[in-house]
Amino acid sequence: MNVLDALRARRAVKHFDPDHELTEAEIRTLLEATMLSPTSFNIQHWRFVVVRDPDLRRQIREVGNDQAQMTDASLLVVMTADVDAWKKEPQRYWRSAPEEVANLLVNWMGPFHEGQPTLQRDEAQRSIGIAMQSLMLAAQELGYDSCPMIGFDQKAVAKLVRLPADHCMGPMVAIGKRTKDPWPKPGQLAYDEVVIRDRFAD
Repeated sequence: MNVLDALRARRAVKHFDPDHELTEAEIRTLLEATMLSPTSFNIQHWRFVVVRDPDLRRQIREVGNDQAQMTDASLLVVMTADVDAWKKEPQRYWRSAPEEVANLLVNWMGPFHEGQPTLQRDEAQRSIGIAMQSLMLAAQELGYDSCPMIGFDQKAVAKLVRLPADHCMGPMVAIGKRTKDPWPKPGQLAYDEVVIRDRFAD
């Protein structure tokens, strides 16, 4: 499947086969592909909490509006990010770059983020969003369906997964084999309503 086909085929699936399991190799393939996602300054903020414990998944479902995919999907990934990643040994993000490039970017990283808590969190959340799309498209390529989810008590889930204080919580992604087709696409906005050429009208 090419990328355009995957984009057209991807849907938010709600009903998964609870007996299907992904292999460890498939999980690693999915997450390694997701880790190729771009991030500002190559910080790679994302931290993927792969929830395998059935009891923990049941607890997450209890604070997640009883969404069946939280327990029934083959894989549940809680998308989180390290908001302070920009200041944690930043030279490691550029260790394979030419020295002059690495020094330039590492030296910019601090001034760009320092004293900007909103920017720091926004950058982390942007990284999560890009990674989510990568994960769902990779799943589509492997023949699996996915469902992004925000309908849960973030504070409760953060406590359940022991989210560190300097991390932020993003959505979840469930991945597995569908047992029921999703609704037909409800309708896309018109191209001309979404695509603005040069600037908005007065």
